Amino acid sequence: MIDLHYWTTPNGHKVTIFLEETGLPYRIVPVNISVGDQFKPEFLAIAPNNRIPAIVDTAPADRGAPISVFESGAILQYLAEKTGNFLPSDIRRRTEVMQWLFWQMGGLGPMAGQNHHFVQYAPEKLPYAIDRYVNETSRLYGVLNQRLADREFMAGDYSIADMASYPWIVLHKRQQQNLDDFPYLKRWLETIRARPAVQRAYALAENINTAPVVSEASRKLLFGQSATTPTGAKA
Repeated sequence: MIDLHYWTTPNGHKVTIFLEETGLPYRIVPVNISVGDQFKPEFLAIAPNNRIPAIVDTAPADRGAPISVFESGAILQYLAEKTGNFLPSDIRRRTEVMQWLFWQMGGLGPMAGQNHHFVQYAPEKLPYAIDRYVNETSRLYGVLNQRLADREFMAGDYSIADMASYPWIVLHKRQQQNLDDFPYLKRWLETIRARPAVQRAYALAENINTAPVVSEASRKLLFGQSATTPTGAKA
């Protein structure tokens, strides 16, 4: 059984997509980041960076004690290796998947996340910051669009790289990106959106988080953290 400590963000969606695709048994443990659940000691014990998602595998392959994993890319790799799905064993194909997974973790996710912050949530609209991150998001969309010009998915076959990237592209309107400018990317998005497992993952999110609104109180929790926050925050 996989205990998934989860909230309804792009990084959370990555893992529910994988679990729905494979049918691996799992249990959702909601971590409402808008009210400070990410600072609770029991969550920090498995996710010291106070970010969702995190998992606890209660039945690891070595039959030993439960294994906890944080960071969405590491979780996807762990689950892919556990199940033998969506990550090839062949060194060349595996390398293709892993480099695009790292591309998402190091590029698309952080840049789109900063895009969201300065466009949607920052109390002061800073034109330089908005232009910086909207333009960098556009550049990354262009990289992925070109990659998909001659293949259906990012590494050829559907893989954890696609699962990692898809939830960030879903939010293209929020990121001020027009998918008509990226036709191969648009085709890829629509192909993945049609997958039943993806639809189930997003339906699950709608039932868990019925009020995804950032309030003034949650803004301080989400965007006002420092080195002292994990020990000083109140749930």
